[in-house]
Amino acid sequence: MRSSNPVFSRRGFSRDNGQAGFNAAPQAGGPAVGTTQNPYATNPYATNPYAPQTDGQYGGAGPQAPARAGVMTIDDVVTRTASTLGTVVLTAVLAWVLLPVDQNNVGKSYGIAIGAALVALVLALVQSFKRKPVPALILGYAAFEGVFLGVISSAVSTYLSPGVVVQAVMGTMAVFAGVLIAYKMRWIRVTRRFYGFVMAAAMGFVLLMVANLLFSVFGGGDGLGFRSGGLGILFGVIGIILGACFLALDFKQVEDGVTYGAPREESWMAAFGLTMTLVWIYLEMLRLFSILSGND
Repeated sequence: MRSSNPVFSRRGFSRDNGQAGFNAAPQAGGPAVGTTQNPYATNPYATNPYAPQTDGQYGGAGPQAPARAGVMTIDDVVTRTASTLGTVVLTAVLAWVLLPVDQNNVGKSYGIAIGAALVALVLALVQSFKRKPVPALILGYAAFEGVFLGVISSAVSTYLSPGVVVQAVMGTMAVFAGVLIAYKMRWIRVTRRFYGFVMAAAMGFVLLMVANLLFSVFGGGDGLGFRSGGLGILFGVIGIILGACFLALDFKQVEDGVTYGAPREESWMAAFGLTMTLVWIYLEMLRLFSILSGND
C-alpha cells in the first residue's frame, strides 16, 4: 500500500504488515520471510532498499548493512521544513503588504491569488510525480502558496474579523504540537487500518467540498452549505481532524526515513509533505474561526 501523502508515494515508501515503512521484499537466495531461519521475520523493515549490499546494489538487510553517509536525519528535515515554511510566510507577508484587498485593488488581488494557487498546484503535482525531489520546485510551490495565503488572509482580516488570522496561526501551531506530542508518546499509532480510514475520510471530504464548490458556482450562494453556518463549523472541525491525521502519517514517514536510512534528499520530500499538511490545517482553521466569529 502506497503512502497517503502523494509526495511520499515513490520508491522506498510503502506500508506492509499493518505499519508504515520502506519497501521490504525478500532477497533471492536468502531465508524466507516468516521462517525460523530468518531472525528478522517479524520485522516489516528487515529489507531496507536504501542499504547497500556487498555487490554495491541496494536492498540488503537493514540490521546487517554497514552504515553509510548521506542519509536523512532529523536535523535535515527540520532545516528543509524551516526553509519551505519560511518561504511561505515571507511571500504571504509580501502579498499582504503589496496586494491590499481594498475597493480599488480587490479584483487584481484576487486574480493574482487565484493564479498563484494554480501555479502552486501545478508545481506540487509535478514534484509529486518526480522520482527525486527538486528543491527549486518545492520552494517555488511554497512561494506561490504563500502569495495565495497572504491575499486570502488579508481579505479575511479586512472584511471579516481582524483577529481571525492570528487565531488560525495559533490554532495550526497548537494542532502541530499536539499531534507531535501524541505521536511521540505513542498515543497515535499509524497502522494500515489508520491509513485506510484517513484516506477514505479524506476522499469523501474532498468530494463533498468539490460538490459544494460546483453548486456554489452554478447555483449561487453557498452551494450545499458545507462551508458556512452549522454545517460549516462541523466540516471545519472534520477538516482540521483530517489534517491532524495527515500530520501523524507525515511524522511516521519521517521517522521511518531517519530510522531506515533514506537518502538525505528525502528530507526535502518530508518538508514538502509537512508544508502541504500545515497549509491545509491553516486554511481550515481560518474558515472555522471566521464562522465562529459570526461573519460567515
